[in-house]
Amino acid sequence: MPQQIQLRLTPQEALSASHVKQAIASAKGVSLQLVKGYYVSKQSIDARSKSPWINLTIQAFIGETPQGRPLTSFAFKEVGKSTKKVIIIGAGPAGLFAALKLLEAGIKPVILERGKDVRARRRDLALLNRSGLVNPESNYCFGEGGAGTYSDGKLYTRSGKRGNLERILQLFVHFGAEERILYEAHPHIGTNKLPHIITAMREQIIAAGGEIHFEQCVCDLIIEQHTLTAVRTKTGQVFSGQAFLLATGHSARDIFELLHSKKIKIEAKPFALGVRIEHPQVLIDQLQYHCKTRDPHLPPAAYSWVEQVYEKGVFSFCMCPGGIIAPAATSPGEIVVNGWSPSKRNNPFANSGIVVSVEVKDLDKKFGRDPLSLMRFQQSVEQLAFQAGGGNLQAPAQRLVDFCEKRSSSTLPVCSYLPGIASVNMQEVLPAFIYERLQVGFRQVGEKMKNYFTNEAVVVATESRTSSPVRIPRDPQLLSHPQLSTLFPCGEGAGYAGGIVSAAMEGEKVAAAIINQLA
Repeated sequence: MPQQIQLRLTPQEALSASHVKQAIASAKGVSLQLVKGYYVSKQSIDARSKSPWINLTIQAFIGETPQGRPLTSFAFKEVGKSTKKVIIIGAGPAGLFAALKLLEAGIKPVILERGKDVRARRRDLALLNRSGLVNPESNYCFGEGGAGTYSDGKLYTRSGKRGNLERILQLFVHFGAEERILYEAHPHIGTNKLPHIITAMREQIIAAGGEIHFEQCVCDLIIEQHTLTAVRTKTGQVFSGQAFLLATGHSARDIFELLHSKKIKIEAKPFALGVRIEHPQVLIDQLQYHCKTRDPHLPPAAYSWVEQVYEKGVFSFCMCPGGIIAPAATSPGEIVVNGWSPSKRNNPFANSGIVVSVEVKDLDKKFGRDPLSLMRFQQSVEQLAFQAGGGNLQAPAQRLVDFCEKRSSSTLPVCSYLPGIASVNMQEVLPAFIYERLQVGFRQVGEKMKNYFTNEAVVVATESRTSSPVRIPRDPQLLSHPQLSTLFPCGEGAGYAGGIVSAAMEGEKVAAAIINQLA
């Protein structure tokens, strides 16, 4: 049996197997020869002092034959001839992990994805970045793997209550992710590696007899005697099943409108909207690691913050060290920005969403007070940003200090946002209640984080797809919609998750509810 040992090492020592073994021997008071092997079960960075430390929890084999890290094995059943069939709408993490869970139970998943597979999707993203052309069905939000595939790959969540986090990470490793995600405090795969993992998941689903249909956008629900029995796609195809898992993501506005038009209950859900801020990564490294030059054995530094301003939360969201700001619009005539990082996080910039919480009570009455009011508000800000930026996906931008002083920027720094940025006074784009809180929030953080408040940083609008502005209600025990017992709202688009891991856990949770119903 391995012995658990806590170690505190320098970044360089933590990356050296010989140093780690020597530290194990010293900690246990044994000779180095007795340390036969080890693996890391937890790892985090302590950067509170001037010299950062790496905290390790080690499973060490002393005087015994070493074993590898325990990995979970998964048994996916052959479902090609199964009489039980579940239609999954959306191939994001919620949909894919739900499908895998159904395979384990011997139930056939049939996934309908409005976008393209990861390979074909990549070409549309290149065109989006290069020419500003938005394909409404294939972009950073829509397509195989969902919004996470080409927009980052961070694998941490604030809530372990949603499901079995360890199982989700083990599944990622099973399909090709590096084992380090099992022990890092803030695991991250990277947008350059996630497509291969998503492809492996798809191949497993198909090999087991499941189905995945791309470029099949659901446009109608077929309801008979108060029961959802089938869905129709824009190609005219009809797909029927015993249950329907709705996992379309936070940007599927047409699905929200479809549900509302059929008088299927949905609700306006508070979300957050603001900007994305980009600093030189070296500045964030200096700020967080208390040094002039980052130790090459340390990863690029990240940060997070939250402030209360005028009784509302102002907070960082989806921080991407060594990352890039990406165009995440899903329709022509709107500007949406998001951030992502490659696995090495080796780009020269650090970016993060900085957003303000938004509720129905904050809105002008012109947006209404129905379930789609927050969605309309979100859309209106994105369209205003497009107009202000001058078109062709140029994003409105302003230097940080200029932003807070309500002063237009005469020049802009180099920015990672490939379609380009345009100097715009953000008062022309952001609603006053958001703009004013961002001003105060940035200043407050600048007093706490040295050199954060600088005109070297650029603010880019709009960060608006933080979560769904709509919630699709469901029975708290059965997880089905209160009006339609065969419809199971799921994931980020239904208002029950935020991010890859929580959406994946959601998919498994809802799949388990469907399995119980079909038993």
